[in-house]
Amino acid sequence: MTDSIARKYPLLAAPHVRLHGAVDDAMYDRFCDQLAACPKDGMLVVTMTTLGGDPEVARAMGDDIRLIREFQGRDILFLGKVAVYSAGATFMSAFPVERRFLTHGTRLLIHERQIQKQVTLNGPLRMVVASLKAALNEIETSVAIEEEGFRDLIKGSSVSFDEVHQRAPDNWYIEAEQARDLGLVLDVI
Repeated sequence: MTDSIARKYPLLAAPHVRLHGAVDDAMYDRFCDQLAACPKDGMLVVTMTTLGGDPEVARAMGDDIRLIREFQGRDILFLGKVAVYSAGATFMSAFPVERRFLTHGTRLLIHERQIQKQVTLNGPLRMVVASLKAALNEIETSVAIEEEGFRDLIKGSSVSFDEVHQRAPDNWYIEAEQARDLGLVLDVI
């Protein structure tokens, strides 16, 4: 199957955008620069290797991909290499399952969003209540965004929302072949 997939998608061997390292503002800048230098028509290939990073940056890059696909009608492929952890999986979820590939030996990591925050209760009681409500709103919104991301990641696969919701708290590592078998990616090359 690898040979037929390789023949069907020869651009996988010559990606237009190569992302590696932490998903952060610097990666977003490199991403934008590389996108600007891409041919203005035809299929595009984006590769990524990351141990994770800022999920909101990953969502912003994913939105750029979605907008290019929807407004320019471009076909864009994702190729995950070696490690597509955390925010990398968030970025991968911006691509339809049938446009996702992993190289042999690549692993995905799906986990819950993290928060590290201290709430100090000090001052007038109404202000304390407002501070607690603000913290709770932040957490509830982050949970809703996380769930949207999980739904995007598994859309078109055989993974149920309940399964990803159950496994994410324990850091769910998925090997490339397992990701293919679960329908999270089209194929492993």
